[in-house]
Amino acid sequence: QVQLVESGGGLVQAGGSLRLSCAASGRTFSNYAVAWFRQAPGKEREFVAAISRTGGTTYTDGSVKGRFTISRDNAVNTVYLEMNSLKPEDTAVYYCSAKIVSRAYWSDYRNSRTYDYWGQGTQVTVSS
Repeated sequence: QVQLVESGGGLVQAGGSLRLSCAASGRTFSNYAVAWFRQAPGKEREFVAAISRTGGTTYTDGSVKGRFTISRDNAVNTVYLEMNSLKPEDTAVYYCSAKIVSRAYWSDYRNSRTYDYWGQGTQVTVSS
């Protein structure tokens, strides 16, 4: 079992920045790949970014590439999502999720149904 807790969300003006954190407790965190998803009102949950268990591989959706950066610090069991140049369309509840992935690369990183553990989410609101 892994417990995930997101933090760092809030209200920010367009063009601003936020850093989300996903703190994990439980089993050995370094065994888990972690992904960020987001869900806006009335929309489906969508992939944002993912990172391998060592941090050596990252995936980022095209809609946030160049603006968002995912990273992790296994020493403190935390994954981060640095969000810059925020836009109103980035407004959503952001969730982190985790699953065991032993490989450095995996192909189904976008599929939310393949992740076993989820946090409760943190709201990000970007005003225009």
